[in-house]
Amino acid sequence: MGLMDFIKGELLEIIEWQDDSRDTIAWRYPDDDKAIKNGAQLIVRESQVAQFLYLGQFGDTFGPGKHTLTTDNIPVLTRIKGWKYGFQSPFKADVYFVNTRLFTGNKWGTANPIMLRDADLGVVRARAYGTYDFKVTNVQTFLKEVAGSDHDFRVDEFADTMRSRVVSIFSDALANAHVPVFDVATRYTDLGEALLPLINPVISAKYGIEVSSFIVENVSVPPEVEEAIDKRSAMSAIGNLNDYVKYQMGQGMAAGGGGGAAGTASELAVGFAVAKELMQQGGLTGGGSPPPMPGAPAAASAAPVQANPDILDPASVARMLGVSEADVMTEIESGNLPAKKIGSSYRVTRAALDAFLAH
Repeated sequence: MGLMDFIKGELLEIIEWQDDSRDTIAWRYPDDDKAIKNGAQLIVRESQVAQFLYLGQFGDTFGPGKHTLTTDNIPVLTRIKGWKYGFQSPFKADVYFVNTRLFTGNKWGTANPIMLRDADLGVVRARAYGTYDFKVTNVQTFLKEVAGSDHDFRVDEFADTMRSRVVSIFSDALANAHVPVFDVATRYTDLGEALLPLINPVISAKYGIEVSSFIVENVSVPPEVEEAIDKRSAMSAIGNLNDYVKYQMGQGMAAGGGGGAAGTASELAVGFAVAKELMQQGGLTGGGSPPPMPGAPAAASAAPVQANPDILDPASVARMLGVSEADVMTEIESGNLPAKKIGSSYRVTRAALDAFLAH
């Protein structure tokens, strides 16, 4: 091997990145301690950006195309290195290739429940998950804040950081949006689009990337809240409670009417249950107590009824709203629903309840 061949072998004449992966964001060209010759060819493919780095300082940035490395093409590096009349001899510099294509289908999710104040359910815990797409928009910020000196930086190395940042912003935005839990399922698309203007300024400034799409796939609540939602849906499906109770009474009478003494006992049990339901309905609507069941003593068919229909106990309020009594007590104890404590019991006026619902 001649001297010229040896010298030629120690110089880089073609610099390029033939990316065959789908998850590499940044890649440092392996120079093997070789210098870059004057007039070397730099090949940057579509969806790539080449960034020169000299002694810890950012040099010139090249977009897609074929570039000849001369004084005219590397003005920043020329100034940093202090070449007064341009460079003629080989030089050394790190070359980073950054993939600027869109990285899709990245998953995010809340590790812990988000505490939300809901107008219908009070304070509720919610979990959420989905996907997002992103791309690098500021190469120097990304290399400085994220990739660093990593020679092969991949998406999975950045996944945890991105997930925590996205979830933090999502949690704050959802808590401030005051979207009812009952309506979240119908507004997944709206939520994702509304969150982009909140996420991107923070992500772009911090990491030099931009989230192109943010998708909310699911927002879930604890099982006990799901049960309360199901009960509320069932009450809406029932409609008029009086008609439903009468129907149940007829069904109970028919089922227990042919069994002699057992049938009579079953009929009485159904009658008492129906009477209780009718009296509760009358107490809630101010319609008074229902008439006694035929054949039953008046005292046995009438359970205690509130003397004043405009003064309600927590159980009555819970039945009216289709929620649990514990939820009502939570609102009372937090001061959201005004109530008067008499002894160990609370009483709520209908006016206070109307004001609470209208708030």
